[in-house]
Amino acid sequence: MLFKFLLLTLSGIFLLQEAHSITIPQETAKKIGLKIWYNECAGTLSGLSTWNDGEEFASMGIGHFIWYPKGKAGLYKEQFPSLLKFLEDNQVTLPKWLNTNKECPWKNREDFLQDTEREKLVELRTLLVSTVDLQVVFMTQRLEQALPKMLKSVSEEKKTHIKRQFYRVSENPNGLYALLDYINFKGEGASEKERYNNQGWGLLQVLEQMPIHSKSSAIEDFINSAKTVLARRVANSPQERGEKRWLKGWFNRLNSYKNKNS
Repeated sequence: MLFKFLLLTLSGIFLLQEAHSITIPQETAKKIGLKIWYNECAGTLSGLSTWNDGEEFASMGIGHFIWYPKGKAGLYKEQFPSLLKFLEDNQVTLPKWLNTNKECPWKNREDFLQDTEREKLVELRTLLVSTVDLQVVFMTQRLEQALPKMLKSVSEEKKTHIKRQFYRVSENPNGLYALLDYINFKGEGASEKERYNNQGWGLLQVLEQMPIHSKSSAIEDFINSAKTVLARRVANSPQERGEKRWLKGWFNRLNSYKNKNS
């Protein structure tokens, strides 16, 4: 099976300078999806439907797509209802209780934890296990829209550099995986709300930080830049958040981008 969608420039498949309809083999999408699933929750079944301590939303799927309880909203964009709609549009049969109402059925984390082995969660996990490849295609749509969004948020003199680095990374065999995983992992970086001391940590900041001239590969430059950006985030973060404890795991995740079998 081949998945067709619009993409600015993502390789490992094809490199295009303008948006065109391209195809991704199902096996490639699934391979990337399994890596992202492992990165998010060690590839566990339970990790496909979680509610982290201190968060006001459930996290669903390989990309931990946000799902707010009914009537709730927050800083981060809700994505899980859009994923459900995307799956429907691709002829995937949803559990019956989601056909007419795609709102999160749990009021809070406590409510969710009391329901961990009940029917709705079992049905959700079954759905998510069977659609790993389609979840990757859904994530690609966000990446497709990311470059113009990032460019819109920066000065004219930075635009050429950011585009060049985006294309450099996309030419690498692991480029699609690296770009997809990082934007899912730490966001686009275009929102001024996602800052510590006015410094962001998203894909935009990683591309900005990459060197203008380099003898290293694009993936090596991307990884090194991302490590610098994330270390800066930790240094700028409120001390009470204790973000330093996450840095080793973040760096291990970045190192997976250069693995030949990624």
